[in-house]
Amino acid sequence: MSTNDSNNSAYNDFHLQFIAGEWQKGKDDSTNTNTNPYNGDTLVEIQQATKDQLNEAYDAATQAQEAWAKQTPATRAAVLYKVVNILDQRQEEIVDWLIKESGSTRIKAMVEFGATRAITLEAATFPNRVHGEIRPSNTPGKENFIYREPIGVVAVISPWNFPLHLTQRSIAPALALGNAVVLKPASDTPVTGGLLLAKVFEEAGLPKGLLNVVVGSGSEIGDAIVEHKAPSLVSFTGSTSVGKHIGELANGGEYIKQVALELGGNSPFVVLKDADIEQAVKAAAFGKFLHQGQICIAINRVIVEDEIYDDFVARFLAHVKTLNVGDPNKQDTAVGPIINEKQVKSLKEKIAKAQEEGAKMILSGEIEGQVVPPHIFTEVTREMDLSRNEVFGPLVGIIRAKDEDDALSIANDSMYGLSSAVFTADMQKGLRFARGIRAGMTHINDISVNDESNTPFGGEKNSGIGRFNGEWVLEEFTRTHWISMQNEPREYPF
Repeated sequence: MSTNDSNNSAYNDFHLQFIAGEWQKGKDDSTNTNTNPYNGDTLVEIQQATKDQLNEAYDAATQAQEAWAKQTPATRAAVLYKVVNILDQRQEEIVDWLIKESGSTRIKAMVEFGATRAITLEAATFPNRVHGEIRPSNTPGKENFIYREPIGVVAVISPWNFPLHLTQRSIAPALALGNAVVLKPASDTPVTGGLLLAKVFEEAGLPKGLLNVVVGSGSEIGDAIVEHKAPSLVSFTGSTSVGKHIGELANGGEYIKQVALELGGNSPFVVLKDADIEQAVKAAAFGKFLHQGQICIAINRVIVEDEIYDDFVARFLAHVKTLNVGDPNKQDTAVGPIINEKQVKSLKEKIAKAQEEGAKMILSGEIEGQVVPPHIFTEVTREMDLSRNEVFGPLVGIIRAKDEDDALSIANDSMYGLSSAVFTADMQKGLRFARGIRAGMTHINDISVNDESNTPFGGEKNSGIGRFNGEWVLEEFTRTHWISMQNEPREYPF
């Protein structure tokens, strides 16, 4: 199919695996039944892959990567630019898949599409931006050359919450820099998290074997994708518990791998007493309830100085009551469905626990199917489960801080350190406060949900290792090779 045909026919055959440049049926006995989280409709049934098929994918990636690395920067960049063109032509089709497979509201799906496009466009510049260095030597007649070379084969394990973007965030830079990829998408989003992108790259003319999408159960290929000898880097986005396991596998087995881990978060949203309360309220609602709060950088804790606490709570409650909840396909829906029943059960348990621990629930609503309406809790303390752990849903606790110093102490009182935000009228105070937060990212007078393709994305503490985007991902997906050249005979001691 050429790019000129993109608008004439939608992609199909998502029941197949994409291995070694061919669409083939999975050979495992198990089936992935992919359903719409809002209405339960079956979207596609995928016979899952076996470990042998994973091995086939790695063999294909290994064989294809060497030739791809030797291609000119312009050749690799051209494929990425074609991908951008195809994304643009197929925007409606892609957004529709995000809504029906991941439960994205239309607003969130458009945000995700834009982020996916942006990181692809940024990645298209990488082949011409990666560079080496020449360093002096203290040895007479020696020259030191430091090369940046492709790391080889990259294993990518992607999540279900922003499946299209958080998959493309790894595979586009990896391919642009001369690597090959074997991808395992999340079981809840095998299409938008992998197979759909395989179709796009195939249409863009990516040579066979460079991108492989293997849909399989964790019990069959979950550990094997990390332990296999082929990948030099494992890129994982997901929970901290799974990330720790992957880190152990990558560094405790026969073959040691580099890892790029973007894990859980517990983002504080701090409102200082001089803040524009109305603006802070609007930001808090969007930063908390976008995609039902199922975002690693979503607002998890709202921390408000005592002097304005009651005023903020009253305005926040009034604003959240206006949000539309339900069908994610409607233009004005703010809160759609939770991804699966397991997550719904977890949220019900968190609601019960918050009340048991003494939090005051000032807003709730009936849970219908997998649609959980916003729940707001006040008089939350830093010791409560609602404060300590990642919520990943439309529940929010509001914590009262005595003053600015107390607010900073509460913000840092977490084993996570991904994103954060602070609202204040004094930008210098905001900058001072932001620099005091132990996190990979902090946003002044904005929400914690921010991601730009040319800025470093990543966390501290239990929120991960490494950085994505821009110059920072160039280092993650390449290896450093020091080559010295002795241009004249050297004298040795013996």
